[in-house]
Amino acid sequence: MLRLTDFIIDCPDTMKLAAFYSAVTGRPLKEGSNEEWAGITFGEIELAFIRVDDYRAPQWPDSEHPKQFHLDFEVDEIEPEQRRVLDLGATLQQDSIGPEGYGWRVYTDPIGHPFCLCRNKGVTWTDQGPIWPERG
Repeated sequence: MLRLTDFIIDCPDTMKLAAFYSAVTGRPLKEGSNEEWAGITFGEIELAFIRVDDYRAPQWPDSEHPKQFHLDFEVDEIEPEQRRVLDLGATLQQDSIGPEGYGWRVYTDPIGHPFCLCRNKGVTWTDQGPIWPERG
């Protein structure tokens, strides 16, 4: 049986980047986090941060230093969440919000990893997570 347990992000300072994502998500750092390995638990999956001495930041959208991954965060309203992540140290890179207020915005975290705040039409939130609309 195969189970996804961790999504690991390389960085030069685990505690600083983990603190950023802890503030973004409202989830606490995992007990035992330190300067070599830090984590935030999401159910059975851990968003983890590992220290890399010669870390080189992606230069989104430059393909010479590609992003390699990005995180999507579904939000109820883009504007208040944007103000919050910008205050935490994110940088807005691209706006793809349509006239009805749905779409996404691309940001980079304090060390250059891209992530998106997304608002998808028809998503309903439950205690078990999002329920996506039927796709035709």
